Amino acid sequence: MHTHQTVDFVRSKHAQFGGFSYKKMTVMEAVDLLDRLVDESDPDVDFPNSFHAFQTAEGIRKAHPDKDWFHLVGLLHDLGKVLALFGEPQWAVVGDTFPVGCCPQASVVFCNSTFQDNTDLQDPRYSTELGMYQPHCGLDRVLMSWGHDEYMYQVMKFNKFSLPPEAFYMIRFHSFYPWHTGNDYQQLCSPKDLAMLPWVQEFNKFDLYTKCPDLPDVDTLRPYYQGLIDKYCPGILSW
Repeated sequence: MHTHQTVDFVRSKHAQFGGFSYKKMTVMEAVDLLDRLVDESDPDVDFPNSFHAFQTAEGIRKAHPDKDWFHLVGLLHDLGKVLALFGEPQWAVVGDTFPVGCCPQASVVFCNSTFQDNTDLQDPRYSTELGMYQPHCGLDRVLMSWGHDEYMYQVMKFNKFSLPPEAFYMIRFHSFYPWHTGNDYQQLCSPKDLAMLPWVQEFNKFDLYTKCPDLPDVDTLRPYYQGLIDKYCPGILSW
């Protein structure tokens, strides 16, 4: 991942998947598709991702019973991992994310030992702290490493999910640990990003700490979550 995630690579993936012509399916069909995937990067999960989706959603539902949109984010957050089932290698689907086009910061995992073959770091346009960005330009103007977070965020925008901005931030940045946990990349953040950060951190509690071997009874939960899908992102979507 740290070798191949470059500006050119990420732009090529936006071009490849930006037409959303790979598959037509509903949200619940995408959830079911995740039963075919075990995330190689996640040390806490050795069961299919669909169970983790319901676990996360139920954890959020218990803690925030009044925010039904937040419950749905729990179900949606990893659906971008269908990229792996479209033939993408897992290094371009899962794992902690980071901005491309600037020098990786200290809290990027294995930062000092894994970027030596990344060609962007030999390019003076991309190898400084700011790289190709302006100070405090805002994360909406930052090119993130390609993976399931960015892809699902783009799917949500393209299909016009009627969720609040907080939901889009949670989806796009939940794997951006160097920002929401490492406190790095502040030089790129706008005031809006900093206002949204606590929401991403709140979501992350449930993404990390609801992973347990007691699997939810998915069949009893489906009707509730189907109702949320019908409210916020109904019908057959373009992926």
